[in-house]
Amino acid sequence: GLYAWQYGRIEARMKLPHGQGIWPAFWMLGENINRKAWPGCGEIDIMEFIGREPDQIYATVHAPGYSGGGGVGSSLTVPAESLKDDFHVYAIEWEENEIRWYFDDEQYFQVTAEDVPDEWIFDHPFFILLNLAVGGRWPGYPDETTVFPQFLYVDYVRVYRPQQDGRTEKCGTKHGSARQP
Repeated sequence: GLYAWQYGRIEARMKLPHGQGIWPAFWMLGENINRKAWPGCGEIDIMEFIGREPDQIYATVHAPGYSGGGGVGSSLTVPAESLKDDFHVYAIEWEENEIRWYFDDEQYFQVTAEDVPDEWIFDHPFFILLNLAVGGRWPGYPDETTVFPQFLYVDYVRVYRPQQDGRTEKCGTKHGSARQP
């Protein structure tokens, strides 16, 4: 009920937490979630990171017929210490029939309507979520090596909407950080 967007560039500059069982994410859900539920509303994972893989970030879309572990996605390998020691920009550029993922302005993945095994449902407004989860089936659970507290540092979140001439216009910037005790 706050803000939702359809198409454009969505980005955040973040420094990620790390360690076994740590699971930060920057993602989007369809604004119609109250009518369609998940995965019918669609999910766009701009960046997911699981602490036991300190050199991997993940990009995925989920919808009916390709959700959960069957989502359509990819990963990118980066220098292991870089994600926890430095800020990086995680972004998507989203168009009518295509979504492209970027790490520090370098494209590393794209998905089109032709790439998904079922219906393309990424043609309506989505809202943004940022969270830092601890534990779960995919990342596993913290163990004796996991250090607490953990912090997901967020320098900014920016949304740019597409213009008729092909350029983008900034819609807004939010600054802040999320903390997991």
